[in-house]
Amino acid sequence: MPSIAYQDGRWIVPDQPTIPFIEGDGTGPDIWRGAVRVFDAAIAKTSGGARKVEWLEVLAGEKAFKATGSWLPDETLDVIRRYRVAIKGPLTTPVGGGMRSLNVALRQLLDLYACIRPVRYFKGVPAPVTNPGRLDVVIFRENIEDVYAGIEYQAESAEARALIEFLRDRFGAKIRPESAIGIKPMSKFGSQRLVVKAIQYAIKSGRPSVTLVHKGNIMKFTEGGFRDWGYAVAAERFGAQTIPESDTGGARVPQGKVLIKDRIADAMFQQLVLRPREYSVIAAPNLNGDYLSDAAAAQVGGLGLAPGGNVGDGYAVYEATHGTAPKYAGQDKVNPSSVILSGVMMFEELGWDDVARAIVRGLEAAVLTKRVTYDLARQLPGATEVSTSAFADTIIEHLA
Repeated sequence: MPSIAYQDGRWIVPDQPTIPFIEGDGTGPDIWRGAVRVFDAAIAKTSGGARKVEWLEVLAGEKAFKATGSWLPDETLDVIRRYRVAIKGPLTTPVGGGMRSLNVALRQLLDLYACIRPVRYFKGVPAPVTNPGRLDVVIFRENIEDVYAGIEYQAESAEARALIEFLRDRFGAKIRPESAIGIKPMSKFGSQRLVVKAIQYAIKSGRPSVTLVHKGNIMKFTEGGFRDWGYAVAAERFGAQTIPESDTGGARVPQGKVLIKDRIADAMFQQLVLRPREYSVIAAPNLNGDYLSDAAAAQVGGLGLAPGGNVGDGYAVYEATHGTAPKYAGQDKVNPSSVILSGVMMFEELGWDDVARAIVRGLEAAVLTKRVTYDLARQLPGATEVSTSAFADTIIEHLA
């Protein structure tokens, strides 16, 4: 089966690539069935049948555990490495032992260091803010380091006691002896490769700014390091194409330059609500990016319409960003838009922009018909609630 290749920083995509998929747990199978029909219809419509994706199922989560005894089989990782690009539904995190998170494990094992979350408004979607259309931001979240690295020890465990004792005796740290301990590693290497990817995206897409979001006023060497390393790599790698905010003197940014600026994390939440038009691309450490992604998505209708991609150098896994919603599993009820829009991101990354545009136009038109899934129907006056599969049908009808 033909596979996607990666050479000199570029994807090489055959007309009929094989793309692995993970259905996901809970409602995952329902939304995947709807999404894949939309993908196939859009590809066929835009290419006249010349292009086609061979979808290859691989296992992770509950389905994998039942079949193999492993939540994330080595074979799944091997297949994704072979074909390079994959897409997945939501996965259950094992409770009471094993890996902390299947999603985090996939990111770390495949070195998918950039979690990319575009957040924009679709006309007709109910939203809690007055002008949701003013928010159009792409968030680049560092995916490997920070508190998500998993270096954490339970309160009163031998490891926590030993670490507390070391920090107290060696560095004079004042830590209560019964504390749990977590370590927050953030490196120059990890921070800069994330910022590089964000700047490259801004330049390629014609977006006017990249904002480094951090809590460096308090955590001066980790979060503060992220900020300083970000400015440094912008100057070193993109000096002719970027300008730091401090160099503008409040004047207009020169034509063709990307503005590099930074904001303190807590203030940034307010900025996205009150002054969303001032932000275009955001680069943030892992935890800050996690918070900001969901908070921003809430402004434009919630996680049901929030896509995501985990991208490294030559590997990418796109995913629905919401949970598994097990109480709705098998009911053909939930909104498939998150995984559909994650597919849009995937097709854009692979250069199939016509497919991506067709899907977005179909989704926008489907929402305006007000024949929508329950999450939107309950907030949208005059709406008719339809099933997952019926909503996918409506998107397909409006592909353009």
